[in-house]
This record gives sequence, structure tokens and C-alpha cells, in this order.
Amino acid sequence: MNAQQDKAALAPIPASWYESSARKRVTGLLDEGSFIEFLGPEARAVSPHLPLFDLPQQFDDGMVVGKGLLEGKPVFIAAQEGRYMGGAVGEVHGAKLTGLLRAARDLGTVPVLILFDTGGVRLQEANAGELAIAEIMRAVVDARLAGVPVIGLIGGRSGCYGGGGLIAGCCSALAVSESGRISVSGPEVIETNRGIEEFDSSDRPLVWRTMGGKHRRLLGGADAYADDTFSGFRQTALRLLAKAPPLDASVLQNEQARLEDRLTQFGACADARDIWAALGAPVPAKVPDLDYAEFLELADRLQEARHDAR
Repeated sequence: MNAQQDKAALAPIPASWYESSARKRVTGLLDEGSFIEFLGPEARAVSPHLPLFDLPQQFDDGMVVGKGLLEGKPVFIAAQEGRYMGGAVGEVHGAKLTGLLRAARDLGTVPVLILFDTGGVRLQEANAGELAIAEIMRAVVDARLAGVPVIGLIGGRSGCYGGGGLIAGCCSALAVSESGRISVSGPEVIETNRGIEEFDSSDRPLVWRTMGGKHRRLLGGADAYADDTFSGFRQTALRLLAKAPPLDASVLQNEQARLEDRLTQFGACADARDIWAALGAPVPAKVPDLDYAEFLELADRLQEARHDAR
């Protein structure tokens, strides 16, 4: 083994975004030592509802919020902890994100990064969780109307489901990794309500090709595809921040036109592979097996037309 091979063998393996905690994602994404947390562990901002169900509280209610630097420029940042109740949104969890977005709106000059990792609303908190989702969505829109880019990053264990999927749809732009999933209804929810004939939640290849990062990127539900590393998400976030569109009537009109085009083009497709074929993928069945570089090349050629809107 030569010196170069020795060096390569001893090089640390890049940390996986998917495998990391919310706090590790935040500190790994931002400039080293720049993160300042709001309502940190010592504040004990916990859910008042969970003791009623004899469920454990977490000191931050599964939401990390604060500010830091990204390539020397200030950003607000929020990260959901998917390891705590699947990143589910409750009253306190949602209030922390809403407060951060409102601060960004009032300041008007500092962008927001949201690191999604959630299964949706915390069912134990019922209406409080649903109201939290509505307040967050309004806060995202208000921040964007004030000229603040709101960028979503998706690549965690819990994906981005339920109300989280709705919030993500309000963002200025989204980045997703192969491990990321985006959907309003999760696999089990679809199966429970529509039957296994409609969607078999135990069919993992079906789940990933329907809701996973590669499909969402090709379909246009995500603006960028990131490698499952801190550096991958960092560089992707920087690119999206540099070109985040303002929110105005023309963006909404273009988005509506895009949805109409999508229905026309893909409305008869029964499976993601049919959509990939309609987009022009040479061998649709091989899309899930493409490595990062191969998929980037394919996505650049086949991604759905943007109409200047996500």
C-alpha cells in the first residue's frame, strides 16, 4: 500500500445526515462554533400535554432553534429531532419554529434553514398540533413575503410527512437526499384508509420510489438533490439560498400552471416508474440503483419543467 492509499484508508468516513441527531446536523451544517441556540436544554421548554398520557417529555420538545453562520453569513436555523416521537409536531415544538420564522420576518434580512425530520402532527396533542402546523405555514409565507428565503433540507429517518410535508411545500426551495421522503400521507396511513391493494406499506421499494428523494427530485417536488453528508447538504443549501425566488402572485400563477401540466403529463401513470418513463429515463427500472453522480446527471436532463416555480 502506497502513501496515498494509506492516507485514504485513514481518512474519516463522512458523517451521515440520515444517521445524525438534530443537533449534530445543525453544528455540522453551520460554520464551526457559530451556532447559538434559543431556548436550549436549560430552558426546559417541554410539552404540557404528554404527562396526561404517561409519555416522556424531552427537554427541547424535539425542536432545536437558533442562529449561526453559513460561509460567514448569518442564518436562522431549526432542526427537528426525528428520534423523539418521530419528530412529531406538538404545541411547544411548533411554537419554537413559528417564533423563529416571525423573528426572521421582522428582521427581514436573515434567511431561514429548516432541517425537516418528522412524521407529522403529534396525535396526542390533537388540535394543538394541528394549530401549530397552521401557524408555521402562515409564518413561512409571511417570512417569504417579507423577502426572507426559507430553505428546507430533508434527509432524516422520519422523512417529511403529514403537516411537515405541507410546511415543506410552503418553503422557497427544498433539498432532498436519497434517504429523504416527502408526502402528506405516510405509507401506513394510505394502506389503512385505502387498502393494501392501493398501497402496500410493507413494499419498501414501492415506498422509496413513490416518496423517496430521487422521485421527488425528478418530479419537481424538490429543487436539489444532496449527498447524504454534511458537506453535501451545506453546499446544496448555499446554492439554493443564492437563487431563492421571491414570493409574489406570478410565482403562485406559475405553480398552478405547473400542477396543471403535471396532471396532463402524468395523470394516467400508475407507478413512479411510469412517470420516469414519461420523463424520458432510458431504463426506468434502474433509477433506484443509480449512484449519486449518475442520478445527478440524469436529473439534470430529465427533471420536470420549472415554470420559474417549485
